[in-house]
Amino acid sequence: MNKEFDCCLVIDDDEDILTAARLLLRTLFREVITASSPDEAMTALAAHSPDVALLDANFARGATNAAEGLALLDRLLAADPELIVVMITAHAGVNVAVEAMKRGATDFVSKPWSNERLMTTVRTAATLRRSKRTVATERARVAAVADPVPGSTPPLIGTAPGMARVNSLIARAAPTDANVLVLGENGTGKELVARALHRQSLRAGQPMLTVDLGAIATELIDSELFGHVKGAFTDAKGDRIGRIQAASGGTLFLDEIGNLPLHLQPKLLTVLEQRQVTPVGANRPVPVDIRVIAATNMTPAQLRDDRLFRQDLLFRLNTVEIELPPLRDRQEDVPALVDHFLSHYAKRYNRPAPTLTSAARAALTAHDWPGNVRALRHAIERAVILAGDAPLEPEDFPLGSPVTPAASHIAPRLAPEAVVAPAATDLNLDRVERQLVEQALKKHAYNISSAASELGLSRAALYRRMEKHGL
Repeated sequence: MNKEFDCCLVIDDDEDILTAARLLLRTLFREVITASSPDEAMTALAAHSPDVALLDANFARGATNAAEGLALLDRLLAADPELIVVMITAHAGVNVAVEAMKRGATDFVSKPWSNERLMTTVRTAATLRRSKRTVATERARVAAVADPVPGSTPPLIGTAPGMARVNSLIARAAPTDANVLVLGENGTGKELVARALHRQSLRAGQPMLTVDLGAIATELIDSELFGHVKGAFTDAKGDRIGRIQAASGGTLFLDEIGNLPLHLQPKLLTVLEQRQVTPVGANRPVPVDIRVIAATNMTPAQLRDDRLFRQDLLFRLNTVEIELPPLRDRQEDVPALVDHFLSHYAKRYNRPAPTLTSAARAALTAHDWPGNVRALRHAIERAVILAGDAPLEPEDFPLGSPVTPAASHIAPRLAPEAVVAPAATDLNLDRVERQLVEQALKKHAYNISSAASELGLSRAALYRRMEKHGL
């Protein structure tokens, strides 16, 4: 017979009670361990890590004050704070049950018990224990995946007035639990701002979980964010906690929040207002404690269009609003960024940092960088990889033709026919692919979602091609 749970520990000085409980509960548990004294109970707890402990309130013959049972309850919970304990009390032991639950017991049953009542109580307790273990495992996984190696997160580099304002807002907003909305074009460093906010917050010791809503299929966003219970839909083979619940206690970074479908925006609003989340297919909400940082490349005008984004959700997200300037508006920061990336990639690829001619520095500083800091970083990485012994010249960087700010960001989108196929005489697949990707990015002002759609790619696939070609 397939048992639902692993192990139950029954603690009582009455052998008849132990035998009855063992026979009854063996239909639920693969193993039912019994103990007739506090010392035996502590030994069994250490050896078996039970799902549930069923604990008698009194041990000494004639005792009715539950002192020994309550003392053992304290010892059990001190040894395993996540242990689920169900107290066994006499019919008149309501006060004992109340005191036990104040000390950390989950529930109680009265002697003589109803078999049905005992089974229901213990099954509920074991389910709670399994849920706690699932959440703990998921949080540990999240912490391992989401938290970067100390020192691996690049700093926010820049002394331009726009960056000074960004750093000032981070310093003031980070110590609070206020929700923050980070605005900026693709490649400006919105995730770096989110990590800086988390690092300087009171939640810095907890994980920061990043969810890229632009990289998740629309039909999966509901389950990924809010979780689901077994049987909620065809492929729901078991319970799964969502990213919101997994981030509880820490920071949830919702990247590309503009990609959240309109029909799910009220559900996120409910989470922010009520601080609880209801998994798909569940009937009961689960409390969560999160600080939300969201980011988008949508313009303020687009965000305030209620056909694209709910205004009540926007007001919840942008308690503090931080707008990152594009790199073309802080060209004085380019030299410092160049030096940082030269040093970083020289160490990464175990080679000496190349030097730059004055012409190369001037060209890098003057370039419009429609892909912003991300594009500059890729250009420097490529140059470091291909560098020889001579100082780097302008032609060592994939700068192409200068792109004006108007063409790259604020100009109206070009007509579809503006993207033309590369010359038919060039049959090199890498060059053709690079030219098509670059043209699509320029046409859509480096909006990754739009460019990826036109190219017939996913956002993740487009990012890989941008990395490959240094765009």
